[in-house]
Amino acid sequence: MYSERRLVFAPAAEPHGRFITSPSQPGRRLLLTAQTPTRDSAVCSSCVCPATMQCSWKSMVLLALASIAIQYTAMRTFSTKPLSLLCSMGLATARYSVNCSIDLTRASQRAPGGSDRGLDKMASRPPASPPSSLLAHNASRRTHILILATTRSGSSFVGQLFNQHPEVFYLFEPLYHVQLALLPRPAQSRSVVERRVMLGAARDLLRSLYHCHLNSLESYIRPRPANHSTDKLFRRGASPEEQSLVLSDEGECVRRCGPLNVLLAVDACRAKRHTAIKTVRVPQISDLRVLIEDPKLNLKVVQLVRDPRGILASRIETFRDTYRLWRLWRSTGHRPHNLDLGQINTVCEDFLRSVSTGLARPAWLRGRYMILRYEDLARFPLQKTRELYSFLGLVLDHNVEEWIINNTRGSTDQTSRQKFTTARDSAANAENWRTKLSLDMVVYTQTACQPLLELLGYKTVFHPRELRNLSHSLVEDRTFLPML
Repeated sequence: MYSERRLVFAPAAEPHGRFITSPSQPGRRLLLTAQTPTRDSAVCSSCVCPATMQCSWKSMVLLALASIAIQYTAMRTFSTKPLSLLCSMGLATARYSVNCSIDLTRASQRAPGGSDRGLDKMASRPPASPPSSLLAHNASRRTHILILATTRSGSSFVGQLFNQHPEVFYLFEPLYHVQLALLPRPAQSRSVVERRVMLGAARDLLRSLYHCHLNSLESYIRPRPANHSTDKLFRRGASPEEQSLVLSDEGECVRRCGPLNVLLAVDACRAKRHTAIKTVRVPQISDLRVLIEDPKLNLKVVQLVRDPRGILASRIETFRDTYRLWRLWRSTGHRPHNLDLGQINTVCEDFLRSVSTGLARPAWLRGRYMILRYEDLARFPLQKTRELYSFLGLVLDHNVEEWIINNTRGSTDQTSRQKFTTARDSAANAENWRTKLSLDMVVYTQTACQPLLELLGYKTVFHPRELRNLSHSLVEDRTFLPML
């Protein structure tokens, strides 16, 4: 049996022990006697010993052990369920207000009969998720969109599908400034080393921009903005104040948009629910894997593809100096011996690798990747835009629908002289490359890009009559469903 401490009422005589005043009866004194130290010693020691009596060394050891046990329990509780503890004390920040209600609701669930067994069972489980997943949970939040394309593939048009949405903050080619700062010499095809150097900086900048840290862009703009103000930002038609204005070229934007205050742009970005960025400076979807797998970004990628024969025809008309030899080939019928064939080969190789990765449906792209053919969008703009918005989980705003109607029924003759406009007869424009390229140029491109053409559903031609017969489409009916 365990021995006990005894409180004894005693007369004035001083027996062995120590007298203390009775709290309930001040006129009496209590004699506290202690025989053998027991399991109750720690309780008595913590209550009485420090102020009123001398404790044995065993009692002090027990007191120290009890103190250590209490501290360990408190530290373990806070480290495994910090959010629940903060919520219960009313100390959680606004950042976690949503999770507080969820966490405390779950914690309040008890086992049948009102016991605390249900809560004890929850407390015994390992932590459900790291802090990053708490942020991910809050995210019915912000959706980040990247339009992954190549030059002259219709990416400006797709970008406007988001620029016209009142809840989307849209950035037009911010990576242009990275390329200009790191690789200033013009080139259509670059070495692997050069491309990798730029990709590292490009990924870092994209991450910053999606978090509305637009000041990160200032270090790449030349000349560097003074007092956060610049008129050198590459932003055709992307000004928040001029969302309905689609400018025909960058020079017109510089004249009509005026200087941009980066800090005001930051405020505009934070006021929007979503951010969309268009770029033609990331070669393949695999280059974005580290960003796609980041749960804090909630990034979704739209891979815009186009028939490489159409891309070539558009580039020849747009970049006249760079594609001068291609123009010479078209006019003379003879291919120049020093023609840079890499200009189209690189496009097909990048598309093929990127699309092949997407169609392989890896787990890291689940719910994050969609292939969109420019020709499908040009022929069925409203239908394809609805599918696009559905994949992204966004509501198609009526402003976007009105813009589509107004910008897909333009005159082909009128818009052909405007290189960068998005207002055109989109259906007629989808395959008008067939009237601009010679048959031998088409055949060469088909040969170089044959695997890509087959993968994306583009038909080949080998006769002039077949090439010019626009009543017969060279685009197969093909559906590319996003991996959900």
